[in-house]
Formats: sequence, structure tokens, C-alpha cells
Amino acid sequence: MTNIDSILRYNKTFVEDKSYEPFITDKYPAKKLAVLTCMDTRLTELLPKALGLRNGDAKIIKNAGGLILSDMDSAIRSLLVAIYELGVEEVMVIHHSTCGACHMSYEEFKPHMLERGVSGETLSQWEDKCIAGWLEGFHDTEGSVRKTVAAVKGHPLVPDDVIVRGFVIDSVTGELKEIQ
Repeated sequence: MTNIDSILRYNKTFVEDKSYEPFITDKYPAKKLAVLTCMDTRLTELLPKALGLRNGDAKIIKNAGGLILSDMDSAIRSLLVAIYELGVEEVMVIHHSTCGACHMSYEEFKPHMLERGVSGETLSQWEDKCIAGWLEGFHDTEGSVRKTVAAVKGHPLVPDDVIVRGFVIDSVTGELKEIQ
């Protein structure tokens, strides 16, 4: 049985037992807050608990590194939807200690891609599309927080009245450090 099959079996019981009832809320974040953070599994439960967030309090947007790569990437799109459609007034950018994106690079991924069957021709085509820059992580977590905060604050479609602040969370303890 695959993990997905096990999840589907669990889900059937979850719904039949009405285990969803404690999580019922609407689509509007109660705290008018959005959090842009990393997809790291250590943060799945730690981050909301360390912030005192309950289901329905905030929109949590996750990607590899909690980054904004361009003016039109999915993270900024999600933030704009959260602001204009869902009433978000504050944004927390939260990166974390010992993030894998600190050392992420195309050069590291390339041999693995070849081993998994992606052809050299395909990689060459993606190299022409600047895959190296697209898959590049960062090397300074605090600097990356500053850059991401600046990208949100400086985006021409983000209103000036939206509060945007940046943090690094300890991946073990959940302690937040504000980055200026």
C-alpha cells in the first residue's frame, strides 16, 4: 500500500467520524495575517504553535525557502489574493535556522536529475531558461529575509498600509528573531 492509499483510508474514517468539526472556519483569516514561510517539515506544527495561531487565524504560504523569486511568482500572487480578497493587513516573512535552501543549487541538483532520468538535452533546454538562477537558494538567512521583505514592501501592487516584517524562527525551539 502506498502512503497516498493509507492517507485515503484515514481520510474516509476522518470524515465518517466528523473529526473535521473542530477545524471549521471560514476563508477569511481572523487575525488578518499572512505568513510567508518555508515548506520545511519541521515547521508544519512548530510554526503555528510557536506563533499562537489556530486554524483560521492566518493564511500560511509556503515554498522552498519562503522566497519571492519574481514580481509574478506564486508567493506574491498568493499574498495579493490574501490582501485584496481576504482582508490581510499584516505579513510576516519567516525563514528558519538550518534551512536546506541555504545550500540549494542547480549544480547540486543536476546529477540527481540525470540519475532520475531527465535527459541532458532537457537540462540543456532548461539551462537556456536560466534554471541555475531559478533553483538557486540563498547563503545568508537574515539577508534573505531582508530581501524577501523588501520584495513584498516594494511590489507595486502591495498597498503601503500593509505591515510587512521579517523573522527567523529556530527550527528546534520555535524562538523568533526579528530581522531589521
